Formats: sequence, C-alpha cells, structure tokens
Amino acid sequence: MKALWVVILVVLPYLGILIYVIARGQGTAGRAAKQNPGAGAGDARIRVATGTATTPADQIAQAKALLDSGAINQSEFDKQKAAALSS
Repeated sequence: MKALWVVILVVLPYLGILIYVIARGQGTAGRAAKQNPGAGAGDARIRVATGTATTPADQIAQAKALLDSGAINQSEFDKQKAAALSS
C-alpha cells in the first residue's frame, strides 16, 4: 500500500504537468508575445551584428538582378527601389 502512495505522489505531479503543457501549450507563445510586444525589437540589431542585414543598396541590387532576369518588370523594380530608399 505504501508503494502505491509513493507512485501516486511521484507520478501524479508529472502527469499533471504533462496534461497542462498539452492543453495550454499552444497559446503560451501568443500570450507571451502579447505581454511583451517589444520582444522582437532586437532582431534588427542581431541581423546587423551577424552581418545578415540588407542595406538599401543590397535590396536595389537584388531587385536589379530580378529585373535583368525578367522575373519582374520595370514598374515593380521602381516600387522595390522606392521602398528600399524609404527604409
């Protein structure tokens, strides 16, 4: 009988945690994002620090390559160029 109580006392908390994570885990990230809306503000600093940030010149060069390959037309290139220069 004591062994049964030990098993219940050891297993029940872990079972409760598992049930909670399964039932409530889907919305945890959404609730955390609502509570801390500025959490993604550091992304630009991380991109700059790692060297993956694109400058307006890089964006225009990529758009020019698309224009030269025929993937976009001149008006789309102009829109992308204006967006790159405005950022």
